[in-house]
Amino acid sequence: MKYAPIDAALFTHNRERFCARMKPGSIAFFNSNDEMPRNGDANFLFRQQSDLFYLSGIDQEKTILVLFPDAPLPRYREILFVRKTNEHIAVWEGHKYTKEEARAASGIRTVLWLEDYDSIVPMLLNHCSTVYVNLNENDRFVSDVPYRELRFARDLQSRLTGHSFERSGPHMAALRSIKHDIEIKLMQKAMDITEKAFRRVLRFVKPGVMEYEIEAEITHEFIRKRATGHAYTPIIASGPSACILHYNDNNRECKDGDVILLDFGAEYANYAADLTRCVPVSGQFTERQRDVYNAVLRVMKAATHMLRPGNTIEAYHVEVGKVMEEELIGLGLLSRDEVKKQNPDAPLYKKYFMHGTSHFLGLDVHDIGDRYLPMQAGMVFTCEPGIYIPEEGLGIRLENDILVTSKDPVDLMASIPLEVEDVEEIMREARESRSQAHA
Repeated sequence: MKYAPIDAALFTHNRERFCARMKPGSIAFFNSNDEMPRNGDANFLFRQQSDLFYLSGIDQEKTILVLFPDAPLPRYREILFVRKTNEHIAVWEGHKYTKEEARAASGIRTVLWLEDYDSIVPMLLNHCSTVYVNLNENDRFVSDVPYRELRFARDLQSRLTGHSFERSGPHMAALRSIKHDIEIKLMQKAMDITEKAFRRVLRFVKPGVMEYEIEAEITHEFIRKRATGHAYTPIIASGPSACILHYNDNNRECKDGDVILLDFGAEYANYAADLTRCVPVSGQFTERQRDVYNAVLRVMKAATHMLRPGNTIEAYHVEVGKVMEEELIGLGLLSRDEVKKQNPDAPLYKKYFMHGTSHFLGLDVHDIGDRYLPMQAGMVFTCEPGIYIPEEGLGIRLENDILVTSKDPVDLMASIPLEVEDVEEIMREARESRSQAHA
């Protein structure tokens, strides 16, 4: 792994919290992700299943975690099964966890080789009545692919007809949505790396550069700062491309007069950052671009203030919509008379701001959490309003990551340039530096 070692106390704490939610006499299973085929005999880069990582800190394929708080033998209350290495694997794939290393990383004392699974687990299943299976219950997840946890659950259910089954998903969503101090520090590291990449981009952008060149600058900075890479596919959208919400082509020339929408974030120790900024290719916004930018910024600041315990995502989005409505009227994109007559179930602001303002952030960029329950201290949300005007070839979105606390919200990206004047000043300094270098 590129990232520095993580204190195993985090994973011990996480397991204790999950086990406290389990029914008496129950056992829980968590599997690593599949090694996904890319093409031919090649796989995609392995990325650990987030729940398994959250509970164990193990970042390796072919891993199974078993939690059985009421196991007859104390040594079987927590079991970690890891892949046993050999000379061939060491030569072709590199180092794998030793048992000692897996114990140190996870805080789990009973670490066994995966080949021991079939001699241990059937016996444990005879002494439990309930089995927790861990399916992907992210609200945004839709896939036809039968992933490892799903195949594992189906196999257990076909064989254990006398057992009852429970879902781990709701418990994991509740636990993972409240961040431990160690998690906040890991997320902050991802955000700090993201900031360095953005500042690099501000000094790099000029008319004529290609979007993919900007992406390359970001990737370079991520890797040199020990990030795993991108937390999600970066969006480098100049001019009219900024009005395409999930634009990923990143192949257009950045032209003088355009604004570039940059949506990217580093992943560090499997934790995500999520940043959006908009910068003028020329180094200076036009008056209209500045007006739209500042309108979005005012919505962002108002929305950030609403991320507090007791609020709900649904109610929050309604209130943010009202703020956005006023800004769109001020920009001449909506009229007050139209708004008064609008269908409340189809508000007119959605024409220019069609997505939500916030989502959970953590081990996944769209992290798990129950959007219908009140916000709590310890949750981290993005805050990302936007205004998209296709007829003007202009899209502005601004995004920071916000920690909900018992007091005021904490902007974890507060040090990243955001105000128009700050963005333009850094770009001006870069232009002057380039001019002096060519003089």
